[in-house]
Amino acid sequence: MMADRDIILEIEQKRRFGNLSGVQLSEKLLAAVGNPQKELAFIHIAGTNGKGSTAAFLHSVLKEAGIRSGLFTSPHLIDFTERIQVDGEQIGLSDAAELGRRLLDLKLEDEPTMFDYCMAMAMLYFKTRGCKLVVLETGLGGRLDATNVIDAPLVCIVTKIGYDHMEALGQTLTEIASEKAGILKRGTAAVFESQHPQAFQTLEARCRELSIPFQMVDEQKIIRLEHGFSYPDETPYQLHMLGEFQCENAMAAILAARELKKIGYPISEEALHHGIAKAVWGGRMEVVSEQPFLMIDGAHNEDGARALTHSLRRLYPNEKFHFIMGVLSDKNYRKMAETVAPFAKRVTTVTPEYKRALPGENLAEYFRRLGVEAENKTDLCEALQPFLDGKENGKSCIRTVAFGSLYFVGELKKYFSGNLQ
Repeated sequence: MMADRDIILEIEQKRRFGNLSGVQLSEKLLAAVGNPQKELAFIHIAGTNGKGSTAAFLHSVLKEAGIRSGLFTSPHLIDFTERIQVDGEQIGLSDAAELGRRLLDLKLEDEPTMFDYCMAMAMLYFKTRGCKLVVLETGLGGRLDATNVIDAPLVCIVTKIGYDHMEALGQTLTEIASEKAGILKRGTAAVFESQHPQAFQTLEARCRELSIPFQMVDEQKIIRLEHGFSYPDETPYQLHMLGEFQCENAMAAILAARELKKIGYPISEEALHHGIAKAVWGGRMEVVSEQPFLMIDGAHNEDGARALTHSLRRLYPNEKFHFIMGVLSDKNYRKMAETVAPFAKRVTTVTPEYKRALPGENLAEYFRRLGVEAENKTDLCEALQPFLDGKENGKSCIRTVAFGSLYFVGELKKYFSGNLQ
């Protein structure tokens, strides 16, 4: 019998896209194992940026409220088991492998993708663990995403919509928003983060068509505090997560939790405040070292880079940074570079260990065109050496911020866990 880790590796190596859409493949796979999703209740989250953090906030609130809940997110940063959690605890490797064996043994006409297998594993696990609610993050888009196999969720959340995955979702915000709006089904309630007018018009039209009640977080009414934020008619909230954008993500989770409370889930104000304060989400403006300073962030597109620099400007006024950056080739790396260039003292680029990675030298060359000192390094060890030297000699130096693809952030976290003890 294959070892547990070999089972997980086989699933991770499955193809990324199938001959059918994600929702079609997921429907066939879940039907073959008894449709466990039919026995679960969901909060479904779509959007371009902020999905994972919003899911983490809501999952933390549900845990504080004593409601057994599952969390399904992607991608993972270090361990595959990060994708599937119950009450804040990752699925055990042996449990994941047992489910993986069951799914791999199925004889199906259409081979599932890696994501379809992950989705099915999660649904089976959540059913077995008796989850009362599941916080479900879409993988790509919404309408055709594997997660959209579920019936109408109790609540849908749509976080910030921007330009990303345009080859699959469309070239305009209207087209992209239409794909995201595909998770909105008659019978659900909706919560939206603030949106570009084109995206909002699309979401609003979908809600009116299906008689879906919706609320929108008003970004202009959020008041940032030193360690949290306030919102009209709310007691101020404390935040552990850095980044101004996390205030809006937290508020979206709060409004969703209030929708759940309306239909009978016992979520107290104390659970709301404690859950928001305790929520963590790795790789998002995560400070892994204070002296010398090192922060990592999964800003993997133009909007993410803009949110990162906006938060850095507020946290560290008038400072310039050493950025370490690695991105995928399907991102608008030029716009990302133009966004961070005014905040950069120097940039180190790396080619992420992923088949769709943008060569680091291409990125470094573009920064040089923008007038920023930039050099490409062959690997993470070489890129991080100035930081590691500073750690050894205890000298204070320029703040280092490493960001880009979530695959790159995962590489960083793996490296840090082995070298920053």
